Amino acid sequence: MSDDPFVAHRSLLFTVAYEMLGSAADAEDVVQETWLRWAARDERSDPDPVRDPRAYLVRIVTRQSLNRLRTLARRREDYVGEWLPEPLLTAPDVADDVELAESVSIAMLTVLETLGPTERAVFVLREVFDTPYDEIATAVERTPAAVRQIAHRAREHVAARRPRQDVDRAEQEAAVEQFLAAVRTGDLQGLLDVLAPEVVLRSDGGGVVTALPRPVTGAEKVARMLAMIVSSVPTARFAPARLNGGPAVLVDIDGEPTAVSMVVEDGRISRLYSIRNPHKLTRLDVEAELSRRG
Repeated sequence: MSDDPFVAHRSLLFTVAYEMLGSAADAEDVVQETWLRWAARDERSDPDPVRDPRAYLVRIVTRQSLNRLRTLARRREDYVGEWLPEPLLTAPDVADDVELAESVSIAMLTVLETLGPTERAVFVLREVFDTPYDEIATAVERTPAAVRQIAHRAREHVAARRPRQDVDRAEQEAAVEQFLAAVRTGDLQGLLDVLAPEVVLRSDGGGVVTALPRPVTGAEKVARMLAMIVSSVPTARFAPARLNGGPAVLVDIDGEPTAVSMVVEDGRISRLYSIRNPHKLTRLDVEAELSRRG
């Protein structure tokens, strides 16, 4: 491990920023800004050394993320159609860490979008990273008592909206395989068998590619829509993947890549998040992944 605290904690800083922003590109920018501030402070040879580099760096990345989040909020008001987080390919060890996998899931990040900037920062720091209240208070410039109240409200808000999902990976993968077997052949009944009755399909094209203008709810509607897409584009390719620590499918429809993140509850798919905006898929390289996975 590097002796440089920034290098040692870079992964943590990126995760904090990503969970606050839902965008890997913006998270990387914030981490870079944090490094510049850290390097500038070090270069000044401040006579008052940083006693806790981790807390200091988290404070910087939190404040930078809050500034960026407030700017993004105005942009997202003008976003065309549904806005969904930018997906990330994740290694198996991320999925094994249940708390981390759930906190970075597309489903959770979508719920976090319904929180205000400060509430989101407090929730992420407290519930995901178990940061002490006094450190959070310094980061968000509130009193510890106020932070406790904000954390309580945010916790209740998220709990009321967060979909419950199976943490058993074998059950998740079984649902994905059943889904793929049905969608590849346009098997309507097969889709109905694997989709939960109240399944919700959301799609994000960002105004760049075709996407659903609003969520579609109900197994019958979602199954028929998926079967129709496959029948109209028989050359579509599909492959299982792990995105944001959870089950997913990568798709190529006539050269247009799509990443579909899923929530599995009781062995059936209850949420489908279809990210089609190509600007959010640059890190995935869907074509390369599809070729590699065959």
